[in-house]
Amino acid sequence: MEALFWLGRILLGGFFVLNGINHFVQAKQMIPYASSKGVPAPALAVYGTGLMLLVGGLSILTGWYLSLGLWLLVVFLLFVTPWMHNFWAVKEPMQRMGEMVNFMKNTALLGAVLMLLYLWK
Repeated sequence: MEALFWLGRILLGGFFVLNGINHFVQAKQMIPYASSKGVPAPALAVYGTGLMLLVGGLSILTGWYLSLGLWLLVVFLLFVTPWMHNFWAVKEPMQRMGEMVNFMKNTALLGAVLMLLYLWK
């Protein structure tokens, strides 16, 4: 069972690390997208959330500053999910479906992070 827990840590932590890196590598595409969603200071938001994702993911992978990293992910998911993936405000059906998938994915990730907070308290 311990191997399954480690595999889960690698998959979940790796997901957040890769997405954090993506915020920096794809910043030129992400900043205009954040701006189109009405995010204030979109460049700062993209880089700041990228850092949150990196720290959170690395904390899951390594166990260092775990509480801080998990809380950063909770804050990220609580704010970003309804702001960036507001599927209820999208008219075009395919785009709405894509936003709904991302909204639900982030909601599930939030559940996983909250469970980790409980397990590692």
